Amino acid sequence: MSLGLYLHIPYCFSKCRYCDFYSAPGQRGVPRAYVDALLRELSRFAPDAPLRPDTLYFGGGTPSLLDPADAARLIAAAQPLPGAEITLEANPETVTEDSLRAFREAGVNRISFGVQSARDSQLKTLGRPHTAKQARAAFAAARRAGFENISGDIMLALPHYTQAEFDETLELIEDGGAAHISAYLLKIEPDSAFGRTPPEGLPTSDEAADFYLYAVEQLEHHGYRQYEISNFARPGYEGKHNLIYWDCGDYLGIGPAAHSCMGGKRFYYPADTEAFLRDEAAPIMDGGCGAEDYLILQLRLRKGLSLDEYKKRYGREFSTSQLAFVKNCVKSGYANFDGHTLALTPAGLIVQNSILAELL
Repeated sequence: MSLGLYLHIPYCFSKCRYCDFYSAPGQRGVPRAYVDALLRELSRFAPDAPLRPDTLYFGGGTPSLLDPADAARLIAAAQPLPGAEITLEANPETVTEDSLRAFREAGVNRISFGVQSARDSQLKTLGRPHTAKQARAAFAAARRAGFENISGDIMLALPHYTQAEFDETLELIEDGGAAHISAYLLKIEPDSAFGRTPPEGLPTSDEAADFYLYAVEQLEHHGYRQYEISNFARPGYEGKHNLIYWDCGDYLGIGPAAHSCMGGKRFYYPADTEAFLRDEAAPIMDGGCGAEDYLILQLRLRKGLSLDEYKKRYGREFSTSQLAFVKNCVKSGYANFDGHTLALTPAGLIVQNSILAELL
């Protein structure tokens, strides 16, 4: 069984207006005490031997605010297996060729840039601190620093959005050498600045769906194959870390608000950086991970849910009424089903929640 290790870096320059992830804005770096706290927790989970994860993911916040030497300390402590995918999320304005080269030397072999849009006016609306020019420079610097596995994020259905804005953003990321692209619909989260004061010019849900289908079509046309609801890759560059989540493998998340699932048991750290630093934030148990979770996560993937694997893992089979519903989904163009594997089409992924509600 694969093991994915997630290290949460909650520090960032400023809070983006759509963001409700746990983070501490107003920072220009990651305190050494926080890195020491992560190392403390790593040794707690693996007191006698290193963890040896298959993947290691630095998420945030803004992990590129880490000192590369501290990233090296954390990687050395975890001792990932040979060939492990080691990802660092990065904001374009926080990196230089020198820092990227130092991250590469520390062991990071996959870099993921939060681009979102190629239009500076849109970036300003979103509260992103970088410009399109900085995004282009970051991609070029990453290539010069020796990164081949580069990912870029695009946000869809933004205020006053157009297909032309998507095209420009795709061009920026593709020209930057990205082998992987994550394309997300903007979601207005209640606890975000946008949730408190929604921006003007948001597309309707039907318009957002059209932008999503256009993005899927264009990304496929440019050689980025969809493998998950929001993720697209050139062959062989699918994100291994997130696939562990979606395949219900074991993953360990360390840091405030980080979630884990080990041996079917879920737990998470409280969202309190100060308590984490003081060693007063023990993980909280959060129930188990079972058949429903597996069905939900597998149907995010274009490969779909194998009914044989579903039965083997959980002893579950689809009922007559579930199979009848699946046939209707196929008829409506929302799914493909060959009797063994149920896979949603792009149109089906848009209404995935409704399909899951029926199946569950």
